[in-house]
Parts: sequence; structure tokens; C-alpha cells
Amino acid sequence: MSSRIFSLPGSSASRLDGLLAAASWPIDPGRELRALVDAGCDSLPLPGSGGTLDRWRAFARVGAADLALAKVFEGHTDALAILAELGASPLAPRGSRWGVWCAEPPRNRVAIATRPGGGVTLHGVKAWCSGAACLTHALVSGWDGEGRPCLAAVSLRQAGVTLVDAGWKAAGMGAAATVNVRFDRTPAIAVGAPNAYVDRPGFLHGGAGVAACWFGGVTRIAQRLRAGAPSDPHRLAHLGAVDIAVAQARAMLRDAADAIDARPEDRCALATARARLATEAAAEEVLRRAGRALGAGPLCHEAAFAQAVADLPLFIRQSHAERDQAAHGAIVAGLAEPPWAL
Repeated sequence: MSSRIFSLPGSSASRLDGLLAAASWPIDPGRELRALVDAGCDSLPLPGSGGTLDRWRAFARVGAADLALAKVFEGHTDALAILAELGASPLAPRGSRWGVWCAEPPRNRVAIATRPGGGVTLHGVKAWCSGAACLTHALVSGWDGEGRPCLAAVSLRQAGVTLVDAGWKAAGMGAAATVNVRFDRTPAIAVGAPNAYVDRPGFLHGGAGVAACWFGGVTRIAQRLRAGAPSDPHRLAHLGAVDIAVAQARAMLRDAADAIDARPEDRCALATARARLATEAAAEEVLRRAGRALGAGPLCHEAAFAQAVADLPLFIRQSHAERDQAAHGAIVAGLAEPPWAL
């Protein structure tokens, strides 16, 4: 097993764009993820390495092509970044494809127990496992015997791993193939100490990276509005409002990337929350205005556009809406000075 070197030179960006342009519709996220990994397009700059914006630009490119693909691509590259940050990069074999399965709904808790002779075992059902059928490995959160949150790396190609729920009902993000996975005392490897996954600065950095995927979907829909706007004053009015919303989200993403690169050991909670919330707000505005401006025609006759419009509202619900706004408000209220000086 070999560690990975993360970079995004111009040739890698061009290779990514070329593979995305060549993907046939409807896009198969599993097939395209494998193509991107095999081509080295997952070798992105780590958050805080000085190339955070380049990393997020890659996410936005993939999100503009297909949001379900962006979901599994971001998860894979996030896993590689987590492994690097926690000193476990050698756990990722070349060509492996990873997920980060760390949702913690109260009725699905995975137990992580120490295994005699080394390593750990996973036991229980993990919910919200995107891309499970097309991945080779996953980082899975769970709880040790003392009730502490832990993280483990697990190979999905072994006994004791079962996909137990393929009943996705939503029209949006169906291609991401999110299911439940049952672990039955499955051998795994602990990654980091208890609490390390949630306490590390990259926990919030990665959350802002998800917003870059949303941003890609936003630009896909905004571009369709732009293409249909020139001769109609009402569409132009909607396009003007959409441009403001997209530009605001872009500015917040860029500010967050700069903050992370300037202070990689800081969680950058203010900047990352602004990036996520501004992008979520832009998505809601663009979806509302694109529908009013373009009418039903593109939604009925343009499959890729219609899928993006179905995917984006569901994907942004990875945000916690007013709960995230309240948490952000608490940060703002606790600052010594208002953070709004021009």
C-alpha cells in the first residue's frame, strides 16, 4: 500500500475536464468515479495546503457535471484528506475508492470494539452510506465501549459487510445509491484516537468543501438560465438576481479557502459556516428563479437539467438549515467586535 501525493497541476485539471466532458448521459457515478480515480484526478491539494481553492474548484467542476457523481467523488477525496490529516495515508491502496460514512442518526449506532491481536471490529447498521455498491473502502464513525466517538477504516470486500437497504425513494440523488450497511463484527483499523475525527480542524474544512459541490450544481442551473435569457426582460431580471446570489456564494467560498490556507490549524468556523450558508441560500434562490424564468419546458424535455434541479434541493439538505444558522449566529454573537467592517 502506498501513500498519495496531492496536487492539482494544470494537466490534472484538464484531465478532469476531459473525463467529465466524455461521460455519457445518464452518468453512472460508480463507473465515472473509478475513471477519475484511475486517471489520478483524485490527487487534489489537501485543505490548508495552500491549494484549498483549487481543491474546491475540482469539486465544483464535478458538481456542474453531475451532483450524484460529485457526492461520491467528494466523499472519496475527503476520506483521503482525513487519512492524511490523521496520519493514516498508507491505509489507502492505489486505485481504492472510499466513502466517509459518519452520519449519526440516533437509531443507527455502530459499535467499535478492540479486537484481540490488534485492530478493531465494527458491529451494527450504518445509515446514509452513499455509493456503497461502487466503493472498495470506507471510513466509518462509531462509538467505543466508553461512549467516545471513533473512526475506523474498513474494506468493503469482505465477509461481515452487507447492504441491507436499497430503498431510496427520492427522485433526487438516486444515482448516488445511498443505502444502509450492516457490519457484523467486521475487522477494521482504527484511524486516529477517540474524538480525533470530530476535533480536528479539517472537520469543518471538509464541510465547506461539500458546499463547493453544491456550488457546481448552482452554476449548472444558472448557466441554463443565462443561455435562455437574452431576448426576454423578465428572464434578464431573474438572471441579474441569480448573478448576485452566485457571486455572493463564490465570494464566501473564496474567503473560506483563503482563511483555511492562512490558518490550517484553525477550524475557521466563521468562514466555513458563511460559505455553506451562502451557497445554500444561492441554491434556493437559483432554483426558485430558474423555474419561474424558464417555465416547464426544460424540466420536461432536458434530462440532465431536470436531474440537476431534482438533485440540488436534496443535496443541500446535508445542511441542517436553521440549526446551522443558529450555530453560526451564536458564533457571531460571541465575537468581541462585529465582523462587518469594510
